[in-house]
Amino acid sequence: VLDRRYGMYVWPCAVVLAQYLWARRRSLPGKRVLEIGAGASLPGVLAAKCGAEVTLSDSEELPQCLRNCRRSCLMNDLPHVPVLGLTWGRVSPELLSLAPVDIILGSDVFFDPKDFEDILTTVYFLLEKNPHAQFWTTYQVRSADWSIEALLCKWKLKNTHIPLHSFSADKEHLASSSLPGRHTIEMMIISLARSDGT
Repeated sequence: VLDRRYGMYVWPCAVVLAQYLWARRRSLPGKRVLEIGAGASLPGVLAAKCGAEVTLSDSEELPQCLRNCRRSCLMNDLPHVPVLGLTWGRVSPELLSLAPVDIILGSDVFFDPKDFEDILTTVYFLLEKNPHAQFWTTYQVRSADWSIEALLCKWKLKNTHIPLHSFSADKEHLASSSLPGRHTIEMMIISLARSDGT
């Protein structure tokens, strides 16, 4: 989805994550949601429209991304949704002062392997502060060579694979893209592993 007026592109992963939120829309009112790496913010905006208390975030080093978050809120009549600069892997005053969260959202944040550990460091920090929270994330399989399994183990996190067909996101028009190449999208929920390893 491309909004030519504002130059904002919504990646297929964001559409699939928004579909997951839509399938669970009745559980969202009152939930505290943080979207990381939000960009155009489709999942977070949808969660807010469904009654969640949403905070959007993107890197404090990318002011254009933060402007896009604010623009998405304004375009969707959500001027009250806070937008924070949070840089993955960095413990900042903004991260330390975040209100409690129930759900962390991240669409296509696992894009560049050099960022994976920083992302999981931040997610682990948030889950430690909010042990019952979950990280709902969609990602595009770009290489059979990369995996976050070892990092999940290192950070004592577990992941649950969510089949796209289970929330009607396996339709061609949802997970496809006009970009060249293969576009396999996956979804998983990451949470703290209990001390017994489960």
